[in-house]
Amino acid sequence: MTALSMRLLEPQTKDLGGFQVRRLLPSPLTRMVGPFVFFDHMGPATFPPGGGVDVRPHPHIGLATVTYLFEGVLMHRDSLGSVQPITPGDVNWMTAGQGIVHSERSPDDERAAGPRLHGIQTWVALPKAHEDAEPEFSHHSKEMLPLIERPGIAMRLIAGHAFGARAPVKTYSDMFYLAVDMEAGATLPVPPEHEERGVYVVAGDVKLGGEPIPVGRLAVLAAGDSMGISTSASSRLMLLGGAKMDGERFIWWNFVASSRERIEAAKLRWSEQRFAPVPDETEFIPLPD
Repeated sequence: MTALSMRLLEPQTKDLGGFQVRRLLPSPLTRMVGPFVFFDHMGPATFPPGGGVDVRPHPHIGLATVTYLFEGVLMHRDSLGSVQPITPGDVNWMTAGQGIVHSERSPDDERAAGPRLHGIQTWVALPKAHEDAEPEFSHHSKEMLPLIERPGIAMRLIAGHAFGARAPVKTYSDMFYLAVDMEAGATLPVPPEHEERGVYVVAGDVKLGGEPIPVGRLAVLAAGDSMGISTSASSRLMLLGGAKMDGERFIWWNFVASSRERIEAAKLRWSEQRFAPVPDETEFIPLPD
């Protein structure tokens, strides 16, 4: 595999107040893969007894947030009144559209023993025609998501379509997002029907087109390339991508938009506290300086 057929993205480590994440998107090499504009690998982290995640209420516009856990539990609350725990294998999909506020915390009943957390958080940019969509939240349990099986392979289709299956999650653009577990010696083609595709190695020993992909790296394929994934040990991957986005996206803090003017308007709304609040939450994250 040549440099022309793949870009290998290195993670940037970020501290989110008590635990670290490895951020793969946006990257200096690639801003987006299909509609995916943000990709964080959280943990695995173990918190001290009584501790946990406490992400105070904060706003979003112009995107959908997608949380997928391998381990642990997070409690989601938002300005629509949604209150939903997410457990491993489930999907919390929150469409911000014109604006939503949410918090993410470790549940009270998980804190005493010192909670664990391991998972992936992504942002999916909304097409220009849907940037001002009404905010929505949906939860899909593990059992509701298609399970695609091949010899030595189990794939959970989180969103979009791939391998002849389609997930029930409502999306606004052509895309796919898969959690994949592969046994040693298994092989799998990267879904060829999508224009932009990425392969992220969570754990294991993985090759793409015969070239090793280190754990914690995101390989972005060139459009039209047909490549296979092979493993020499039990491995876990995330496959993602879709149609090329309809233009550049700007990111500032938790806001994603097709224009800087939209970002500035959202900043003003938050500073003036004109976003709807999260019920029963009094804390919030102030606008950064």
